[in-house]
Amino acid sequence: MSKTPSSETGPRLSRRLVFAGAGTAGALAAAAVLLPKAPEVPAPDTAAAPPAAGDQGRYQVTPHVLRYYQTAKV
Repeated sequence: MSKTPSSETGPRLSRRLVFAGAGTAGALAAAAVLLPKAPEVPAPDTAAAPPAAGDQGRYQVTPHVLRYYQTAKV
């Protein structure tokens, strides 16, 4: 009972699996080329407007918060 060399190497790749992988890789490469790139956004300048010492981390009622409360009423 001698084993053939091909059965000792483990599972073999089928042609269908190789072509499916190649097709997927090609589709991903095409999508990467065709998709628009995200615009570069400059980093925010944190030194320009430092937060006030007393307001750090506190809840503040601003006009947009009040507007949200008005729209959220049931």
